[in-house]
Amino acid sequence: MLKKKTRQAIEEIINCPDCGSGHLKKDYSRAELVCGDCGLVLDQDIIDHGPEWRAFDSEQREKRSRTGAPMSYTMHDKGLSTIIGWTNRDAFGKHIPTRNRAQLYRLRKWQRRIRISDSTERNLAVALSGIDRLSSGMGLPRSVRETAAMIYRKAAFKNIVRGRSIEGITSASLYAACRQCHVPRTLDEISLFAHMSRKEIGRNYRFVSRELDLRLMPTTPRDYISRFCSELRLSSAVQMKTLDILEQATNFELTSGRGPTGLAAASIYMASVICGERRTQREVADIAGVTEVTIRNRYKELAMRLNINVVI
Repeated sequence: MLKKKTRQAIEEIINCPDCGSGHLKKDYSRAELVCGDCGLVLDQDIIDHGPEWRAFDSEQREKRSRTGAPMSYTMHDKGLSTIIGWTNRDAFGKHIPTRNRAQLYRLRKWQRRIRISDSTERNLAVALSGIDRLSSGMGLPRSVRETAAMIYRKAAFKNIVRGRSIEGITSASLYAACRQCHVPRTLDEISLFAHMSRKEIGRNYRFVSRELDLRLMPTTPRDYISRFCSELRLSSAVQMKTLDILEQATNFELTSGRGPTGLAAASIYMASVICGERRTQREVADIAGVTEVTIRNRYKELAMRLNINVVI
């Protein structure tokens, strides 16, 4: 390793002084600056400053710099507790002697135990991992996971989870989060991944919504258009035509009292026929989770009331 170079001079190095390669890598696991071609160690004990907030000068960078991962409600301890790693290395990167590894193993064991101090945290640890599993299976964004975790935390600290299954409350929290973040999912979709009945999830959702005073607006057919068109591989022209049909239906008060998914599926079917990108009723019904009879009834009503000529 180069010993005569100062830290500032090393930071200004662009190419390796040994082989002339510009492929320099920072190995934060060993805290070393290494040439990727010849393996020469240019510096050691480098500091991982982590991500920085956007800054326009050195003063802002010093004020806004931080280390560690951001706080997350999807973990029972919000990600603030530390974990003793399994690398068997100390802070300087040196191997821990064999005679001390038994003691380190006991420290790891007790550290895992004290992370969960009471029954509430134990309940949160199980429930939040279940929310993460459901969200991953359904392909939901990070914002929905955070919102669902926050809703479940409120339910847990208000002590309304007691006497009810964790799976039921987590599914209800996820359904409420989808509606709150305008990423709607039907009860049938959630029940498919949660392995629970639609009736059970709906009952838990109504209970959680009442106890936590969640004032959520009903979903509209427009909320489903983008996802259904994407899964059917329809163009933006079909999507715009579908939104136009729904806007006309809203003006004629044809959306009240109808299921949003059925109305969205019928509008997409009509728009695909009009724009020349025909999809069968079976294809649209499978994506929307409704029956072909529902699509036929809705599109006939829309075509008659809106005076739209659809050649089937």
